Amino acid sequence: MTTQLTLSLPSYAAEPPGDWGHLFDVARAADTTGVDRVVLSDHVVFGENLDEYGRPEIGGAAGGRQPTGPDGLWLEPLTTLSVIAGMTSDVRLGTNIIVAALRRPVVLAKSTSTLDVLSGGRLDLGVGAGWQREEYEAAGLPFEGRGKLLDHTLDVVRTLWREQRASYASEHLTFEGIHQMPKPVQAGGVPIWVSGTLHGAVLRRIARFGAGWIPWGPDAADPAAVGRMREGVAALGRDPGDLQVVGTLPTVVTADGRVDVGATVDAIGPLVEAGYTDLRGKVPLPAAGQAAVEDVLGPLVAAFRQAVGR
Repeated sequence: MTTQLTLSLPSYAAEPPGDWGHLFDVARAADTTGVDRVVLSDHVVFGENLDEYGRPEIGGAAGGRQPTGPDGLWLEPLTTLSVIAGMTSDVRLGTNIIVAALRRPVVLAKSTSTLDVLSGGRLDLGVGAGWQREEYEAAGLPFEGRGKLLDHTLDVVRTLWREQRASYASEHLTFEGIHQMPKPVQAGGVPIWVSGTLHGAVLRRIARFGAGWIPWGPDAADPAAVGRMREGVAALGRDPGDLQVVGTLPTVVTADGRVDVGATVDAIGPLVEAGYTDLRGKVPLPAAGQAAVEDVLGPLVAAFRQAVGR
């Protein structure tokens, strides 16, 4: 499996940025320099209890802090990726992650199919259950049982992606003889990347829906979790050989703020050996136009490809 380089885009801001030109400069530069994938995060609304993000028992990360306050500006990821799709040609477009259950499944199926078609089959859908009660309350959904809501959402979406004449029946939703076109370009539908800390429900979700796993919580910092995931998925009857796994590529920065390309790519070998196939990093990039961003990304991408044998 080819090891890929993914870049997180600056799609949120603690204070109004004036415009979002830097976001588009980074996206275009990623496309022209050969970054494999760009991803955006997601929050639909915020409540005022942002310290909840630090509680792993409700889906947060121990010691974690939100990068903005409740009035931070967070762009809706699928809308933003649609704009980016129109200004790029090769880079894959992903969510990392989208709180999928907050969207009605039939609408999510339509919007993702549309984006996949218009981007030429470049969409990846990274999904998670989220940690914030207020987002579910604002959407009129129960926070408890949100994992089951996510499974239901993914089941409906995949049914609509795959079946020409779709029918579905559950405690939440029933329909029959439904036609939704166009279908995604990618065979079987848009690849779904499941985020979460390994436990029974997450393993079942990966085995059932996953093209990849986005580790969360303590698993995100534990290379041994890759093996545990593969063993758990295999025990559920799914061949884990085709599953991609997200790892964090630490970006080494010099004292004067430049990316130390050599030191950064030195970390790639151990990550690949541990089983990570998609290495994601937040690279400090200048807000000085696309050419300046390319000057940073170009050498990094070239060194990355050499390090992984591409």
